[in-house]
Amino acid sequence: MTQLLKGKVALVTGGSRGIGAAIAKRLAADGADVVFSYAKSPERAQAVADDIKALGGKVLAVAADQADSEAVTALVKTAHDHFGRLDILVNSAGVFATGVIGDSQADLAQLAHQQSINVGGVVAAVRAAVPLLADGGRIVSIGTMFASRVPFPGIGDYAASKAAVAAYGRAWARDLGPRQITVNTVQPGPINTEMNPQTSDVAQMVKQMTAVGRYGQPEEIAGAVAFLVGPDAAYITGTTLNVDGGQNS
Repeated sequence: MTQLLKGKVALVTGGSRGIGAAIAKRLAADGADVVFSYAKSPERAQAVADDIKALGGKVLAVAADQADSEAVTALVKTAHDHFGRLDILVNSAGVFATGVIGDSQADLAQLAHQQSINVGGVVAAVRAAVPLLADGGRIVSIGTMFASRVPFPGIGDYAASKAAVAAYGRAWARDLGPRQITVNTVQPGPINTEMNPQTSDVAQMVKQMTAVGRYGQPEEIAGAVAFLVGPDAAYITGTTLNVDGGQNS
């Protein structure tokens, strides 16, 4: 890996597993000092931190409830104070809950919690980070290709939460452009994680929906994020990048 991010400090929310963990490790491999948050598993968080240390990177893992705006604000401040600066914010924390509209059995509390994390947590993180981010900083949020196309019933609340994040990103790009802070959204397609394994019952059908005929890997999302937060992407902002194997083609 290159050291394009040497001297930069990155905060990755939801960095203890899946896509978030891959992003945290990739940014560290590219030279950044990394702070990442986790919700429930200190053991998983420690494993990611150990991997980053093995790369020679500096890392801090912080427990934070992404649904709690005060906890998110404290997380951002901790990241800044620990390393003395903040250059990169990656909003990766998110949950997935389903429910067909009008279904009397739908778990409305769970759907509301999803909104609190997927939208409220992102907004809280960005609002807390903006005063602390260095000029020329980077913000990347992880969305979903469902924000552009909804191929299944029951995922409207999830799709809407991620579409809101993409819309916020376009607006924030305008707000922060004068400071040369870029804001972009990466929308993954089917990615091989614990929540969506490539060995699931529906995996074969999902693979056939992509142009390349396979699931993506978390490291492929991390690669896209690494590009967007790097020096070569300084003129890319307000953009939604689909990394979906051509599922939306």
